[in-house]
Amino acid sequence: MINEVLLMASIVVLYGAVVFIYKVFDKEGLFAWMALATVIANIEVLRVVNAFGIEQTLGNVLFASTFLATQILNENEGQKTARKAAWLGITAGLAFAVISQGWLLYEPSGSDWAGDAFSTIFSITPRIVGVSVAVYAICQHLDVWLFARIKKLTEKRYGDSGKHLWFRNNLATLITQIVNTVLYNFGAFAGIYSWHTLLSICLGSYLVFIVTSLCDTPALYICRRMKRVNGN
Repeated sequence: MINEVLLMASIVVLYGAVVFIYKVFDKEGLFAWMALATVIANIEVLRVVNAFGIEQTLGNVLFASTFLATQILNENEGQKTARKAAWLGITAGLAFAVISQGWLLYEPSGSDWAGDAFSTIFSITPRIVGVSVAVYAICQHLDVWLFARIKKLTEKRYGDSGKHLWFRNNLATLITQIVNTVLYNFGAFAGIYSWHTLLSICLGSYLVFIVTSLCDTPALYICRRMKRVNGN
């Protein structure tokens, strides 16, 4: 049960962190979160665990938190700002890939104890990050576009762009994450894991994204309320 507890706790902690950072640092805080979460998630995703009876990679919740961040920005600051944040996350991922490969060029000393671990983890980084950045770019821009499009349709239908925030949040995220789950897992791990494991990881990852999508809705409402209360 420890994996299940940790997974659920990570949703509360990471989404809470996004809300806290937005409250304290406003949109600039979410820009910083996009860069930080993208880099860490690209390392965390190498770990495969069993939780709720299915195999899944870690990093799903962190990646989901970046979609929460862009949707907060889309709702409160506009589509242009959300796209800027998405590009920041993409740039951070590319920078991480280049810098981490530079670490492997050094010749270790005789007392080095971390060299083998570095090689194991970061030798796969170019492929992981390359696929991640490409899929992340596609999915972030798809998510931003879908969210903004549904918001416009809501405004046209009800005369109020604030209506049905929960609907556009969940619909945009769930559609986007189908694309993300399939493209990322097969692009990053084909030939590394068996087809059975890959399918299991895809199913597990998407189920996690369903949960994270539903769970991030209260955080999105909280951040919109904070924006309105502050009058900014």
